[in-house]
Amino acid sequence: MHGAWKVLAASMGLGLVLSGCSGGGSPAPANSALTAHGPINIWYSNNEQEVAWGKAMVEAWNSAHPDEKIDGQEIPAGKTSEEVIGAAITAGTAPCLVFNTAPSAVGQFQRQGGLVNLSSFPDGASYIEARTGAAADQYKAEDGGYYQLPWKSNPVMIFYNKDLFAKAGLDPDKPNLSTFDDFLAAARKIKSSGAAKYAIYPAPTSEFFQTQFDFMPLYAAESGGKQIVQDGKATFNDASGLAVANFWKTIYSEGLAGKETVQGDAFATKISAMAIVGPWAIASYKGKVNWGAVPVPTSAGKPADQIYTFSDAKNVGLFTACKNQGTAWDVLKFATSTDQDGKLLSTTGQMPMRQDLQKAYPDFFAKNTAYKQFGDQAARTVEVPGGPHTVEVLQTLRDAYTKAVISGVGDLQQALNDAASKVENILAGRACWAGCSARPTWSTWR
Repeated sequence: MHGAWKVLAASMGLGLVLSGCSGGGSPAPANSALTAHGPINIWYSNNEQEVAWGKAMVEAWNSAHPDEKIDGQEIPAGKTSEEVIGAAITAGTAPCLVFNTAPSAVGQFQRQGGLVNLSSFPDGASYIEARTGAAADQYKAEDGGYYQLPWKSNPVMIFYNKDLFAKAGLDPDKPNLSTFDDFLAAARKIKSSGAAKYAIYPAPTSEFFQTQFDFMPLYAAESGGKQIVQDGKATFNDASGLAVANFWKTIYSEGLAGKETVQGDAFATKISAMAIVGPWAIASYKGKVNWGAVPVPTSAGKPADQIYTFSDAKNVGLFTACKNQGTAWDVLKFATSTDQDGKLLSTTGQMPMRQDLQKAYPDFFAKNTAYKQFGDQAARTVEVPGGPHTVEVLQTLRDAYTKAVISGVGDLQQALNDAASKVENILAGRACWAGCSARPTWSTWR
């Protein structure tokens, strides 16, 4: 799943310079398109489970709507799905719906004029908010509209290898990883015992999306559910951010995580005893790792039911090239209905973004106990900051993190403060004259 974030590293392929010094936003779609009905086309992800769900959903709709049929297909091949979608927006050939829209890309797609504001439909905002609950607020655009429907999440947790924990003399059933100190103690024992070469191995590379799988989950937990940007201000340089950064700095300075890129999956190959991943990994590690999972740690060891984490969500966008947007909106509601969300859950193991998820599907969670804790965690997730500058914000934080945390160079608080200042300049549109580095094109983030 989160390999899909290796996306925007080459996203769009359009050579567009991200200009924080100009305005943005998509034009309002024509009223006639909003209410038009007829055939539509959609794209869905190309992984096996989502293809199966997508085909079944299309068949169910088409059998009941012969005059408004869906032509469904996998996202066309390209370096990344975001690149393909961005190019289709530019060419005016985007499908009506894409069931694989990364929140990090939504602001840029909106800026290209490619996305319909779902709040334009009479029941648009009310439907999204009723289905998703309070978490929907994280997906609102600056203008208060919804240019994405929150669809499914993969809330990340700490996976640990029970066999390697036993080998290290740790209790595989009660791993005691809830506090930073306890986590570090376990990590040191794993390394000193030789049970594994490394305790944990988050990707140490500098791409913007890597922040979502080391700093952001722990910051969400430590801060009680803060995003790294709120109301145009960076938050990650607060006491919670410093605590999380110091935790990871210790991990790297003591060699408990590697600083070089590892080939393949370090957890699956037992190079590391732990990993930060979501429920998609349950099927992936089946038969390969005797795993357990616990929430990410905090400094004080908060109870599991108070822990927030990164969502690793994929959402649905409705695109302005669509001529029959009335049908597209009806299909979007059908595809995210209680029935279809249940089928998505059972087919893919990913968590539909609806409030009271476990109450909606008690049979699934009773029969599939490995997913139960992820169903609980799905109620407390934090998303990347929205808007057209998401990638710039994440890259700015990642650059500071790579230098100060992974490499251990410079003062940590100062590094976070400097990154926060740069982020706020970017968000205020001052980056071009406030001494921030020049903005690279999408295609240079590879």
